[in-house]
Amino acid sequence: MATFFLSPWSARLLSVLRIVVGLLFTFHGSQKLFGWPPSDHAGSATGLMLVAGILEFGGGLLILIGLFTRPVAFILSGLMAVAYFMAHAPQHALPIVNQGELAVLYCFVFLYLAAAGPGPWSVDAARTRTLNRTV
Repeated sequence: MATFFLSPWSARLLSVLRIVVGLLFTFHGSQKLFGWPPSDHAGSATGLMLVAGILEFGGGLLILIGLFTRPVAFILSGLMAVAYFMAHAPQHALPIVNQGELAVLYCFVFLYLAAAGPGPWSVDAARTRTLNRTV
């Protein structure tokens, strides 16, 4: 059976997915915390939104560079599940109607990263390679 032409790239594409998701998620936190990029509600985080902004910004940076990827992704997956059920689900049952598609998508991408790991282009992978050389 022939392999799909992208199969040899799967580990590197996992890293690319992690980097893109981390960068985009960092922007969600920076909007809440620093007002950048500008939006209607940028920089006005208090209470739970402040906690979410800190987790989004800090967690997004850690995901972006691939440091502590599995535990951070697991925590961020939970954050997105809570965000969905607190902010979106009460409005309507369907994510397409309650504008919760992004929260659901982030939740499951982070859950996947928690299970799959960071990929080869990450600080975690570099640390593992260094540890294996010293042992």
